[in-house]
Amino acid sequence: MPEILMPALSPTMEEGKLAKWHVKEGDSVKPGDILAEIETDKATMEFEAVDEGKIGKLLVPEGAEGVKINSPIARLITDEDSAAKPAAKPAPAPAPSKPASAAPALPPPPPAEPRKAVKSGNGQVHPDTEHRIFASPLAKRIAQDKGIDLRRVQGSGPRGRIIKADVEAATTAPAANPAEKPASAAPAVQPPRPEPGALAPGLVPLPDATLFYKPGEYETAPNDSMRKAIARRLTAAKALAPHFYLTIECDIGALMQARARLNERSPKGEGAYKLSVNDFVVKAAAQALLKHPEVNASWTEAAILRHHHADIGIAVDLNPGLITPILFRAESKGLVEISSEAKELAERAREKKLKPQEYEGGSFSISNLGMFGIREFTAIINPPQSAILAIGAAEERVVAREGKAATAMMMNVTMSCDHRVIDGAMGARFLQTLKTFLEEPASMLL
Repeated sequence: MPEILMPALSPTMEEGKLAKWHVKEGDSVKPGDILAEIETDKATMEFEAVDEGKIGKLLVPEGAEGVKINSPIARLITDEDSAAKPAAKPAPAPAPSKPASAAPALPPPPPAEPRKAVKSGNGQVHPDTEHRIFASPLAKRIAQDKGIDLRRVQGSGPRGRIIKADVEAATTAPAANPAEKPASAAPAVQPPRPEPGALAPGLVPLPDATLFYKPGEYETAPNDSMRKAIARRLTAAKALAPHFYLTIECDIGALMQARARLNERSPKGEGAYKLSVNDFVVKAAAQALLKHPEVNASWTEAAILRHHHADIGIAVDLNPGLITPILFRAESKGLVEISSEAKELAERAREKKLKPQEYEGGSFSISNLGMFGIREFTAIINPPQSAILAIGAAEERVVAREGKAATAMMMNVTMSCDHRVIDGAMGARFLQTLKTFLEEPASMLL
């Protein structure tokens, strides 16, 4: 009787909450049927069946938290299980002349009918029925978008299931048969992936806070999966990435005037928009990243990965909690498109309806606390990125203009940098370009 395992719905997922069962014991299921809703640290996702059969037993109750990936959550009865189990027969009455130990042995059960198999291009044989390919819905969608034949992909998920990482690995793998490669061709270096949440060597966890306070003097608010993930990832980010910080002041008077003029021209009804300062910051950062590709990069032990597009994450407050959905290819989008997409992503983030591919990865992030009146702050880098902008409040300040006191609309911008990828002068040049774009928005058109 095969087991249904807790799925890994994202590369960083280690455990999840089984929020809801959509099946009960005895129900028949087929591939593609929704079995359950799994709540990760960022979103609630549907989990589909990959095999056909009946639900034999639900091992994990609805609402259970902290269920580790690849741990059994249910048992499935398949046709093979039924065929291998002989029908029960009434035991014959023992003959009085024959001792009980001499009872005849039962005949062996008939062998189960072998399942069909599909042989992939790399020699891996996938067990299959009617040529089904066992793959996650996300893997199927990525394979369809990129024109990848899943029969040629080796699965690394539970019971050989093809997952997102397998399809992405197939897109970078050479199409030719490895045996036909010339002997001089060096194999591609695959950078090692660190353990999620791992601490740097020599670091130990802090002592438990409950050791310092008396019971009854505080209330406990249990940590949900999102809070645990934030603690784990940002502790690792701060411990492993050598942060340094650069701050620059920007006079955004011209930007505020341009924003007001554009918002006044917004059509009524369909197509209406309302641009925010953050929309301008996203556009300016995307354009600056094109001019400084060395900042638009990620660290691995083997190489620095320089990204082709400005995929910018925007920090969204979930109160409590935090998530960073990504505006992909922001460099190719106008202000209205950036504004509309950012609002739509933030709304779905608060409803926990984002898909993993909408908040994982990215090449750069922006966190804006200006609406709370925060003048200046530093943010923690969101791995695997190498930099994040912290945007303060836009406020009128007294400045010097040609030796005289004047007022200007100023805004502080602080960039946290991973020194393994970005050097001080490199980050400073990026901020100079960003300052130019923010102080004179029309310069982004040059």
